[in-house]
Amino acid sequence: MKLFCQDKRGLTLIELLVSIGIFVLVSAALASILSVVFQARTIIWEQLSTQKEGRQIVQDFTNELRSATASSIGAYSLESAQNDEIIFYSNIDSDSWRERIRYFLSDGILQKGITKPSGTPLGYSTSTDEVITEMIHDVINGTTTPVFYYYDENYTGSENPMTLPIVLSEVRVVGIKLILEENPRMSPAPLQVETKAQIRNLKSN
Repeated sequence: MKLFCQDKRGLTLIELLVSIGIFVLVSAALASILSVVFQARTIIWEQLSTQKEGRQIVQDFTNELRSATASSIGAYSLESAQNDEIIFYSNIDSDSWRERIRYFLSDGILQKGITKPSGTPLGYSTSTDEVITEMIHDVINGTTTPVFYYYDENYTGSENPMTLPIVLSEVRVVGIKLILEENPRMSPAPLQVETKAQIRNLKSN
């Protein structure tokens, strides 16, 4: 009579450890891939959002600057023209007064100050009446890349900008450039948003 013995050992300890090791490696690889995909998606959405915000601000600036004109008390349309600040007068709302508009960069934030004329006699009290709004954060222009550029009546599209100090009466075109980077450790490269606008009331021809 023959006796048949069944092997009931199942998985050995070594086989079990190998299986667990493979499972851990595969899980770690999948987790790493998912992390990279999620991070890439986050970066893309952040860049798209930053780019959209930057373009809207540049467009608003352009619209306001194009309609720059003398102030409500007769001051010249441009009050100041610096690398990181520009001050001009423009009617940006529904009333008949011309607001004093100040765009300036401070600690990586592009800000906008609006001062309405008031009082008798009429004037612009910037120390008490200026309303400042933060327009966009994460501006990294630094000291070598100005936010604002200025061009005279000879500008045709390729000339270099005017150098400081700017002669206000010679300015006809203003350029704005914003270099934006929300997270330097994540984004592959900073975003640049720029454009130029001609001040209609100062056209020479």
